Amino acid sequence: MALKFENLLFLKRKANNVTAVSSRFCQKPIIFMFEKRPKMKKPLLVVLCLTLFLSGCKTDKKQKVTEQKMELSILDKVANAHGFDQFRNVKEIAFTFNVDRPDSHSERSWVWNTITNDIRSMNKGDTISYNRNNMDSTTTKINGGFINDKYWLMAPFNLAWDKDNITYDHQNDVPAPISKNPMQKLTIVYGNEGGYTPGDAYDFYFGSDYMIKEWVFRRSNQPEASLTTTWENYVDINGLKIAEMHKNEDGSFKLYFTNIKVTSKNP
Repeated sequence: MALKFENLLFLKRKANNVTAVSSRFCQKPIIFMFEKRPKMKKPLLVVLCLTLFLSGCKTDKKQKVTEQKMELSILDKVANAHGFDQFRNVKEIAFTFNVDRPDSHSERSWVWNTITNDIRSMNKGDTISYNRNNMDSTTTKINGGFINDKYWLMAPFNLAWDKDNITYDHQNDVPAPISKNPMQKLTIVYGNEGGYTPGDAYDFYFGSDYMIKEWVFRRSNQPEASLTTTWENYVDINGLKIAEMHKNEDGSFKLYFTNIKVTSKNP
């Protein structure tokens, strides 16, 4: 009777890749040599996969941080559209503030050193110089006029400068008060403390380019408009975009700027 090979042999694992085979009919084991298969280096593979995973995570995190830094508030978007990011290069600004009413004209001129905060006021033949960091009762009153006139000149920049002292609301497709065209509307309200006009509110109207076209001033945040004008005749002076003309709906009130000069730090 033939005996099958599998019934004769019993495999026994030995060290060093040697397998001993015993037979029921043999006392001495038959020795077979088997080639050892190289094992996969699992630690190296794990490290490689982990490195690629972490690298991907870092890239995603970096992209998210970059996106967050690039996202600007509506206040910053309006300010930057008017050249706020160029203001750091400005050394001095000079301008004349004019107001025309049906029966009167008034004007006053200013020179502002943006580095030292020195102001030169020229009004009705009188010239007064002072520093905004050191004012007495007389210059504080004069400085109130400067704050008013500068705000008309550079209101979009104040959205960035005053962001810690205002609350705001932004809406789309709101009819502008004069043109009646649908525009974006940004309402800001100043805090009740500090400044020359605490609690006042302003409604800015602008298009997709964030350039102001009209605005409404509301004293003490009252519902009714205290004054509504256009923003027009924009000029670009050393990167600052300034509206030279502001008019009410019937044109009987005009507020405008002349003699605008912007001096850069590095001319």
